[in-house]
Amino acid sequence: MGRWPVRAMRRQHSIETLAVMDTSRLLLVRALRRLLLAAAVAATGVGCASLPEPVDRPHSAAVDMADADTPLARTVRDSTPAHADNRSGFRLLADGDHAFDARLALARRAQRSLDIQYYLIADDDIGRRFAAELRAAAVRGVRVRLLVDDLYAGQSERLLDALAATPNIEVRLFNPLPARSGSPAGRVLKSLFEFDRINRRMHNKLFIADSTLAITGGRNIADDYFKRGEASNFIDMDTLVSGAAVPELAQLFDRFWNSRQAYGLDALRKAPPTEASPLGDALADLPLTAFDRFGRAPVSAQLAAGRIDLHFADARLLADSPEKADADGADADGADADSPAPTPALESALQAMLAARSEVLLATPYLVPGPRGLELMRRARDNGVRVVMMTNAFAATDEPLVHWGYARYRSQMLQLGVELYELSPTVGRSALARGETGSSLGRLHAKLAVIDRQRLLVGSMNMDARSMRSNTELALLIESPALADEVARTLQRDRETSTYRLRAGARPAGVEWVESHAGREVVHHEEPDAGWATRLKLNLLSMFVAEELL
Repeated sequence: MGRWPVRAMRRQHSIETLAVMDTSRLLLVRALRRLLLAAAVAATGVGCASLPEPVDRPHSAAVDMADADTPLARTVRDSTPAHADNRSGFRLLADGDHAFDARLALARRAQRSLDIQYYLIADDDIGRRFAAELRAAAVRGVRVRLLVDDLYAGQSERLLDALAATPNIEVRLFNPLPARSGSPAGRVLKSLFEFDRINRRMHNKLFIADSTLAITGGRNIADDYFKRGEASNFIDMDTLVSGAAVPELAQLFDRFWNSRQAYGLDALRKAPPTEASPLGDALADLPLTAFDRFGRAPVSAQLAAGRIDLHFADARLLADSPEKADADGADADGADADSPAPTPALESALQAMLAARSEVLLATPYLVPGPRGLELMRRARDNGVRVVMMTNAFAATDEPLVHWGYARYRSQMLQLGVELYELSPTVGRSALARGETGSSLGRLHAKLAVIDRQRLLVGSMNMDARSMRSNTELALLIESPALADEVARTLQRDRETSTYRLRAGARPAGVEWVESHAGREVVHHEEPDAGWATRLKLNLLSMFVAEELL
């Protein structure tokens, strides 16, 4: 997830994108934008709305917990070995039920603060349970700061209003659209006169309790991310973090929270809140398996016992600044647009992968490399580095047009010697989604890279131009062979059981999909689960939609 309004006009959970536009396509996009703006104004009968200015943004900072003696602080101290030095502690949260349990457990045990930042918080079962825990924490006296990207916030308006009305909770929206009412598609159309700004979204996912323990990774807050979706569920990965990395994450949150791109909910309201979303006071706990796929008890159980299983390692934070959302390039203090731009988080991640000596294993739901990505793959292969990539097959993707953008590069990747796999729900149940999908469709959403079996990259970014240029992203590069091995073994099981292995076909620029059944190979010569009519429609649409806007 993390796509943009072209896709926002189709589905709630997507805004993330891709590659390099040539001059003719850029001109076409600009022309289409003008036409859409004119059509939107004519159809809606509204003029150009604007954001309120000036806006009061009371400055606040993460709670200093250096000498705190809270339950979470004591548990972290008791879970940290003496030889940990200044390293951080990590525990992977691969299973949806355990990932949600960890968030609830931290909210329930926090005593001082909860700092929370998400691209999407849905007004569904998971979203309401999550919000109810935040409200319960606030009633106990915990300060709650909640920052949500604005693109889909309108669909959760009642839920956010209920939280904002609670003492000790402040809600801010990041980079709001001028149009404040209507569907996401309608709001986008009414805001196209500010396209260069509203095209930039906050894709970060971060949850910090008492400035002591944090959770970051790929999951938003919605049913689909925690094995509660009826039609489909996202296969994802988070990590629980303690130690030296947590203050860095807290400082990053503060920078977003206090940025000029963050608007208080009250400042954006055109009218008093309507009836608030029913959050409930005592929600029954969701079903939870006794152990996760790595054999570990739930975080809630370990917190209750006073000790958490953690791997300790050095880590590097890769993060974009909130100023990336400024269309004019000025920073929050009014710095000159000619100032050197910071390195995008995705660029730092690519450089880490390019430094690999033997192997890169990559999992990403949206993969459109563009010419530069192909060049980086060529350089890696020329250096003798094995490159293995896994993404969604057509049947698993929630964004068929984006998949078509990726498909145009498959043959070139295979020619470079890249090992390419596509997750397919029709091949078999995914090991990566063990117990998560039930009878529903499993879709890859994890953003992971294992480098030389020594380093693990886990975060919010996709391998596409949107993550590079338009979205703010957040990831951790962790120097841990143990964590890298956990993810590498998980991805290998998944490739062996639930994917198509792609290979060059006999036809020029052809691709074949190979699946295994009872020790024998079945070869598909056409895109599996995509009829000719679908392929034709997507092929025609892809001629008119720039990769940057998919």
